[in-house]
Amino acid sequence: MANRNFDVNIDPSWIKKYLRKIILGLIILYAAFSAIYTVGPEEEGVVVQMGKYNRTVQPGLNFILPFGIEKIYKIPVQRQLKQEFGFRTSSAGTRSDYVKDGYRDESTMLTGDLNLTDVEWVVQYRISDSYKYLFKVRNADKTLHDMAEAAMRQIVGDRTVNEVITVGRQEIASSVETLLQQYCDEYENGIRIDQVVLQDVNPPDPVKPSFNAVNEAQQERETLINKAEADYNRIIPRARGEAQETIELAEAFALNRVNRAKGEADRFNSLFKEYIKAPEVTKQRIYLETMEKILPKLGNKVIVDEQGNNVLPLLNLDTKKGGTEK
Repeated sequence: MANRNFDVNIDPSWIKKYLRKIILGLIILYAAFSAIYTVGPEEEGVVVQMGKYNRTVQPGLNFILPFGIEKIYKIPVQRQLKQEFGFRTSSAGTRSDYVKDGYRDESTMLTGDLNLTDVEWVVQYRISDSYKYLFKVRNADKTLHDMAEAAMRQIVGDRTVNEVITVGRQEIASSVETLLQQYCDEYENGIRIDQVVLQDVNPPDPVKPSFNAVNEAQQERETLINKAEADYNRIIPRARGEAQETIELAEAFALNRVNRAKGEADRFNSLFKEYIKAPEVTKQRIYLETMEKILPKLGNKVIVDEQGNNVLPLLNLDTKKGGTEK
């Protein structure tokens, strides 16, 4: 079989022409991808041109100059962010898992009465000004972390260990929130503090049993004091009421006796005046009134005359009035 040689002649200009088109197409495609950005609904886009702030764009589809001339930073201004201190969340869910090892230096603090305590807390915040967040402070998140730790150490250092662990937790969280916001305003980092939450406050592990024993004793003491105050509030008012009642009864009795005495004195005076006017009549009237009171109280009655000759027994006269014989 005879060999046949085929000569293929390719025009170099044709290759250059299509190669240019391919390169141009790739450049156009890269420019399109690098010039079109989508900003999420919870974000703002900060556009930097040649390393200098240029503008801020709102959520949606946005265009910038390609080839790295402009660069866009997406800042989650509508999202609540948080930083954890003394622990980290390893997995979040219905039952979250936390990691403590490696973060004890953040949470170990010295109180105002020179006691150590372990404070774990969370700072919840939002980015209120994306320009300040990016350009006023270098690494704003790390700076916020350092400021929050400094604020917590300052507030805890002004209080006793009992205040930190028991009654003063809410007040400490509020004070740290206020102080941390002041720091953010001074640094102009564009961050607004939403809330500071104390997660867990405990004494260090080596002294925890002793501290818990002291705390239980204090709680028992408070319980006894509250019980004593409850008994006091129950018994003392009742005793005061009974005393007041006795006083009022005595005053009423005294007033009654005085009024009766005055009435009897007035009655005696009126009788004496009548007696002066007609002594015999008054004597007779008093005698009759007295006998009217005495006779019904007697049992069998016998009436005799002055000489004792005639005897008139009055038997069972009280039965007519429904009384009994005495």
